[in-house]
Amino acid sequence: MSRRVPRSRAALALALGAALTAPLALTAPAASTGQYTVSALKFTVRAGGRSCTVDADLYRPAGVDRAHPAPAVLATNGFGGSKSDGSTDAIGKAFAERGYVSLIYSGLGFGDSGCLISLDDPGVDGTAASRLVDFLGGTRAADDGTRADYVTLDRAGDPRVGMIGGSYGGAVQLATAAVDHRVDALVPLITWHDLAYSLDPNNASRTVPGAFKWQWTNGFYLIGEGQPLTRPNLDPSRFDALTCPHFVTRACDTIRTLNSGSYPAGPTAAMLAYARSVSPVSYLSRVKAPTLLIQGQADSLFNLNEAAATYRTLTAQGTTAKMIWQSWGHSGGITDPAMGELDLSKGNLESSYVGRRILAWFDRYLRGHDTGTGPAFAYYRDWITDPAHTYATAGRLPALSRTYYLSGDGKLVDNRRKVARGSRTYANLPTPSSHSESSLAGTAGLPDPGPYDTPGTYLGWTGAPFSRATDVVGAPRATLKVLSPAAARVQDSGDAADRLVLFAKLYDIAPDGSTTLVHRLVAPVRVPDVGKTFTVTLPGIVHRYEKGHRLRFVIAASDDAYFGNRGIKPVTVVSAPGSAGSLELPVLGG
Repeated sequence: MSRRVPRSRAALALALGAALTAPLALTAPAASTGQYTVSALKFTVRAGGRSCTVDADLYRPAGVDRAHPAPAVLATNGFGGSKSDGSTDAIGKAFAERGYVSLIYSGLGFGDSGCLISLDDPGVDGTAASRLVDFLGGTRAADDGTRADYVTLDRAGDPRVGMIGGSYGGAVQLATAAVDHRVDALVPLITWHDLAYSLDPNNASRTVPGAFKWQWTNGFYLIGEGQPLTRPNLDPSRFDALTCPHFVTRACDTIRTLNSGSYPAGPTAAMLAYARSVSPVSYLSRVKAPTLLIQGQADSLFNLNEAAATYRTLTAQGTTAKMIWQSWGHSGGITDPAMGELDLSKGNLESSYVGRRILAWFDRYLRGHDTGTGPAFAYYRDWITDPAHTYATAGRLPALSRTYYLSGDGKLVDNRRKVARGSRTYANLPTPSSHSESSLAGTAGLPDPGPYDTPGTYLGWTGAPFSRATDVVGAPRATLKVLSPAAARVQDSGDAADRLVLFAKLYDIAPDGSTTLVHRLVAPVRVPDVGKTFTVTLPGIVHRYEKGHRLRFVIAASDDAYFGNRGIKPVTVVSAPGSAGSLELPVLGG
């Protein structure tokens, strides 16, 4: 079944008018009537040793045929969605209106597509997407015999195709490009670099497991397992074992290990190995397609450090890559973006900075136009009120440029000689005593109480009021040493869960005393070795400390969005001029 959909050009004209006032001038896409047809298709593919049905919609622009081919865009849904959800369906419409052949499909295990949820495994989800590239290249047909012989080809069987999508629909792009070098351009939004870090972060070590992000992880697990309640009569290929029927076995094993609150050596090593095997961190060396990474500042699920790690890896190996830090992510703005920001559900590509960058990316790498694709790095500034100037740009990520020291009197000082001698202690309670966010609240649009720390369960160091507005762009880094005899006695028990856990974070203190946890982000740490110095890389931020505001660095005993300490473990921090912890910030202007 197909349908022809006309689209008004008035909105597009207004959007292009707004684009002319933006800080980045980009070539407009090729002319298109804005009309297209949509055909529902099924594909039976082999992926991960299983036969899977893929449910897709093919958007064909008017006037595109064998004599007048067009490049293609391939996209799929975020976790729990389908080809028909708002943003995924909007991608098909938006790019078809702009003259691209669009193939939009429900990812494996979602919508009406078959097979188990495989967490964007390159050998499963990437392989399935590669079979759809075969269709776009004209070498295979849909199950009903439909063929696409009107996609621009680089050579026989090699279509000119780009991919775009967010979160779960972002990582699958990298997985596909790793197994199929016919993919010509990628635009992954708000996705992960390493699921081991995403779900069980340790911001001080990659070898020691971290603090389980239980709210996010179990929320998505329940979305996956609850599908029979929302979509009856599922394809039988989407069921496996009775306990955890909708995920592949190794994903289920990972969930069980994390929820157990225990980290015995064997299962923990297997968990970390599996999480990384389905993550870009393990296969980016095989990704050659030009990649425009877009990550959200309001995102405690996949924070800015994830995109930065992918960006550094790609550029270091010679893969063309650029990066944008937009405002919205999983923790806020995803359903109601700030004015002027990209809203995929509305298809406002020409009228948003990020949208224009995406169009330029595809214009360059899919249409072959000799056009600029913008700066290497761009970031949204929430303190700028004019939507036409909210983004700043740079040729690279800012470096750590300012250092503060943790004084024994609770002050942050800018010189070691100002450090006062002293020691301060906190202790965790049997239950969580700090709150950063209620995970999923931003995505679901639910209310969330403000962040707090319970006295006696945290330590804070506060700087002097800033003499001028100070902009921090990037990932701060803290160097710490803590003492905890109770933790030291059990840290070599053979179960990493016995090691000390703490949470580092940054606050903004206004002149009236009101406090803001910057982007509601925390850095969970499972201390590698109590009594020895360790380094904490905090989540990346873009934040302005206004004149008169103060910076506060906090380490807390717990956070209710994460699993924490097992047992009571008092912590002491000792400071002296010659041996004090430090906090380094990437401050613009040094």
